[in-house]
Amino acid sequence: MTDPFATYDAAYVLGALSPEDRSAYEKHLHVCDQCAASVRDLAGIPGLLAQAGAPALPEEEPSPPPELLPTVLNRVRRGRRIHRSITAVAAGVAVAASVTLAVVLTGPVAAGGDPMTPLGDYPVTAEVAMSATDTGTKVDMTCSYGGNRTGDYILVAVDADGGTSELASWRAMPKDTAHIVVGTAMRTGDIKALEIRTPSGLPLLRMNP
Repeated sequence: MTDPFATYDAAYVLGALSPEDRSAYEKHLHVCDQCAASVRDLAGIPGLLAQAGAPALPEEEPSPPPELLPTVLNRVRRGRRIHRSITAVAAGVAVAASVTLAVVLTGPVAAGGDPMTPLGDYPVTAEVAMSATDTGTKVDMTCSYGGNRTGDYILVAVDADGGTSELASWRAMPKDTAHIVVGTAMRTGDIKALEIRTPSGLPLLRMNP
């Protein structure tokens, strides 16, 4: 029997479902491991698209093609089918070298991860490992959510001047764990703190490297 919710994953992650469909899909996610896994795999797409649209384009430059989003989603799905690995997904969704790439997987954080400090009584815990790369910094994070409802979260890097750079955003499923790998052009020494925040900007967890 065909799953009637099989094509809802991308629309759900991007917030494009109607309130009725969204409610029905969230109930379905509690009982369908395949759809829940699909949502986890696509959870980094909003942050990726936000980064892609961040730079201001000169007026004479053409707008991004309308087929960009379907192409990105199709490549993510194709990479997921081939192999659930960072290499495969990175090859599938790397739109441009300046775009921060976030991949949401399942599994433990990389060895040497440090726990983030809670900034209040929130149902979220996380461990983070940072490593320098030729192009900036790789952040490897495991974030566990112990609440009973879905929650939206943002990972930001804070520089020495207090400025912030959004690295990734994702939707946490109840009683679930997300493994997030993100690359940023910021150098390791320039990152003074990493924070997990709500979309409203409320900091929940912090780590000072």
